[in-house]
Amino acid sequence: MTTTKPTSCKEAIRLWEEENGQEASKAEEVILSFQWPPIEKMDNALATLANCEKLSLSTNMIEKIAGVATLKNLKILSLGRNLIKGFSGLEALGDTLKELWISYNLIEKMKGINAMRNLRVLYMSNNLVRDWNEFNKLQELANLQDLVFVGNPLYESSEVENWRLEVARRLPMLEKLDGEPIIPTEECVHATQKLDSPVQSQKSLE
Repeated sequence: MTTTKPTSCKEAIRLWEEENGQEASKAEEVILSFQWPPIEKMDNALATLANCEKLSLSTNMIEKIAGVATLKNLKILSLGRNLIKGFSGLEALGDTLKELWISYNLIEKMKGINAMRNLRVLYMSNNLVRDWNEFNKLQELANLQDLVFVGNPLYESSEVENWRLEVARRLPMLEKLDGEPIIPTEECVHATQKLDSPVQSQKSLE
């Protein structure tokens, strides 16, 4: 039985150049999604994408974020549908990255997300975040406006209305949650006061 080697980033970039008829080093958008065999490792071959503003490596089998530290023009990084367990490897993009799409991965802990100082959009539905202590690390992202978090155990364990109120209370700067505009802060305060005491006490325990 022959085993198929995973596609390397270098090979994926070469294939992209053939398909698009341009040099990847000059492109502003590069899509390396849906490789077959899938990419398993991000590596320094990605450093050739010097002008890239939007990079997609979604739907592969990547376990760790790597190789993007020198991509100083990168504004949008799409890593959905992989096997990623954390945000380590993104630190060097803290000043430039505006959007991170990382839904359908295996992220349970939010450690390292605070490095993304200028992040405005975070799509991380269908991960494994299960408690508010981890969620609270998003409070350090002062510029975050648009968050998608459905499909995480924390979301699944809440009623939708309570979920939205609780998120609005914890992230008052947020404008959009799970694809819908968020309740303005004033309404959030009144609605929170109306919640019956069992729910309130349960929330305070969390």
